[in-house]
Amino acid sequence: MVGSSGSCENCKQDLEVYCPEMIWILKTFGGYSENIVIDEHFAVLIPNSLPLHGAAPLLCAGITVYSPMMYYGLCKPGQHLGVVGLGGLGRVAVKFAKALGMKVTVISTSPSKKNEAVERLGVDSSFVAMGTMDGIINIVSGPHTLLPLINLLKTNEKLIAVGASTEAPEIPYIPLMMGRKLIGGSTARGMKETQEMVDFAAKQNIIVDIEVIPMNYVNTAMERLAKGDTKYCFVIDVANTLYSSF
Repeated sequence: MVGSSGSCENCKQDLEVYCPEMIWILKTFGGYSENIVIDEHFAVLIPNSLPLHGAAPLLCAGITVYSPMMYYGLCKPGQHLGVVGLGGLGRVAVKFAKALGMKVTVISTSPSKKNEAVERLGVDSSFVAMGTMDGIINIVSGPHTLLPLINLLKTNEKLIAVGASTEAPEIPYIPLMMGRKLIGGSTARGMKETQEMVDFAAKQNIIVDIEVIPMNYVNTAMERLAKGDTKYCFVIDVANTLYSSF
């Protein structure tokens, strides 16, 4: 995000990402550049304690999970948070939640990720009873049913979607009504909260798990993404490999 109107109601509330005139960096040909000039309002200060390669994905994956946790109140010590999907966003959500003192359960269809969740990320359990969660961050983008997730929530609690599902899920209204539960959504937020998120990550030593690649590996990386042959976020070392790739 490198531009917005600056005058609409969303911009006035530090919600530039929801501005109808918001400008994505890729549309300015800045996504793979060595240098780009932008309005200082859209620049984020990266603290010296954060390595750039691990901090860069925070500006997407980090704010995408941090913002709904803050807005929907899923950020209090002792709360039980469910994270659906242990991909790039899921790992960051777990790290933020643990830094906030929350109990975390990862919900995944991949048994192979259980050990990583418990041993590497420090999640609290792989088993959860119905009606025990204070909130769920749903990162899954593939087709899936919402009913089992809704049943895990306590009364009055919420299921927040941050993964763009390829198929619209069926909404089970009766379980929502009987538990007065909420399904919500969120995307990245504005610049003020993005800086807040980066500062929090620096204080808690949170970075994104990544795989650094050279510029000439981009097409291969895209092929791996299409096949699901990935574990961590790709970060392109533009400065050191851009010209050596040609």
